[in-house]
Amino acid sequence: MIQQVDNYIDYLNNVKRASNNTVASYKRDLLKLCNYFDGIGCNNPTDISATDLSSYIISLEKVGMSSATISRNIASIKSFFMFMLKKGIIKEDCSEQLKPPKVEKKAPEVLTVEEVNLLLDQPSKVTPKEIRDKAMLELLYATGMRVSELVSLKIEDVNLSMGYICCRDSSKERVIPIENAARVALENYIKNARDNMCEGGNYLFANLKGQPMTRQGFWKLIKAYAKRAGINKDITPHMIRHSFASHLVINGADLKAVQEMLGHSDISTTQIYLKSRQSRIKEEYDRAHPRAKA
Repeated sequence: MIQQVDNYIDYLNNVKRASNNTVASYKRDLLKLCNYFDGIGCNNPTDISATDLSSYIISLEKVGMSSATISRNIASIKSFFMFMLKKGIIKEDCSEQLKPPKVEKKAPEVLTVEEVNLLLDQPSKVTPKEIRDKAMLELLYATGMRVSELVSLKIEDVNLSMGYICCRDSSKERVIPIENAARVALENYIKNARDNMCEGGNYLFANLKGQPMTRQGFWKLIKAYAKRAGINKDITPHMIRHSFASHLVINGADLKAVQEMLGHSDISTTQIYLKSRQSRIKEEYDRAHPRAKA
């Protein structure tokens, strides 16, 4: 079955143009599936039944895999079996009966506005590196883009005069406005630091070797500034993305507009941030209502 998995991964890469993260997740899930069926001596996908797949899902539950991870595995399996059905490798799709477990969506962990301000104030804005760091942190919080999108930005994606960034993923692009603090930081970086760091490349952000900034490099950068700021949270680039969305929603931003800025294909994904608004409303009610604590 491993050959079919390889063919499917090629299909995701070359036909579907799926993102690197999506391909990596599907490949990891499907290799795990192959290992399971290899272990019970079933190497031909035509020999796999719906009962066999259900047994596999049960085995994931027994080792303590979370509902969210099991749901992702089921999505990978269903997509893989649909691919094999279309290619004529199997005659019927035995994955149709798989049902993902119900996953309770928890409000994502976010930074407070005070913590965000503290983090963004850490770069000194004196050295080229810290001028760059300031621009990257400000831009991440101003736009809520994914870190993979941030480090993939090209200089032509920036329109400072109009105040927006053109953000691209594997299949689409979106235009995101940037607020004044991010615009000032980005303008300072482009005018005073970028040319000395990028060695003529068209990428927007570079590391100290003059090469495009990596996700891992930016992750380490955030950790260092969080430690300098004394913020006792496991801060990640995605937490800043969550904070961007949560702060917008708490302050009354239209959910559809937030969805578009985040690049979510389904608004149900964006609705998770409503919990932040509801929590804030409850806090304000408890604080302000004369009989809330009666």
